[in-house]
Amino acid sequence: MRHATDNPPALSISAGLRARLRAALAEDVRAGDVTSRATLPASLRGGAVLRAKADGVICGLTVARAVFHLADPRLRVHLRRRDGDRVSKGDELLSVTGAMRSILKAERVALNFVQRLSGVATLTARYAAAVAGTGAGIYDTRKTTPLWRDLERHAVRCGGGRNHRFCLDDMILIKDNHADAAGSTGQAVAQARHWRA
Repeated sequence: MRHATDNPPALSISAGLRARLRAALAEDVRAGDVTSRATLPASLRGGAVLRAKADGVICGLTVARAVFHLADPRLRVHLRRRDGDRVSKGDELLSVTGAMRSILKAERVALNFVQRLSGVATLTARYAAAVAGTGAGIYDTRKTTPLWRDLERHAVRCGGGRNHRFCLDDMILIKDNHADAAGSTGQAVAQARHWRA
């Protein structure tokens, strides 16, 4: 298995992330999947396979599995790849079996996470490859989609990038806005040194 990074990170599904995944399902499902209810018997069981639509670096599979399990804990989800794996068009990424209504209820939300995070991981891998051997590194910033920071930063790592500061309390980082508000870069640095003393 080829990885975009030598040590692909694991993503744990924290209570906070689980709550966001529930909210994503609720946003899409609302009162229920009326099409599936209208067309499929509740007893219908089956399965689905997620395949890569393009070459790239996959990311978000653990999130997709969690989405399926939140929709229906009885669904059986088998990951065929890991976050950070390089994949080719057509590769099988995961399979899910169980109640078809449950699978269809969760599929779009699960796919949205995989598509978005795989896009970030794949683009990061391209940038990381472009600077390979130069001593430069590709770092992310705090300029992330609100409430997606942990996921997007995970995708950057899966693509071979590195994380910079996670939030404002990680370190002092004087930027142009701070320098302008303080009067100059020198004054901002002096104030920061005084504050740390």
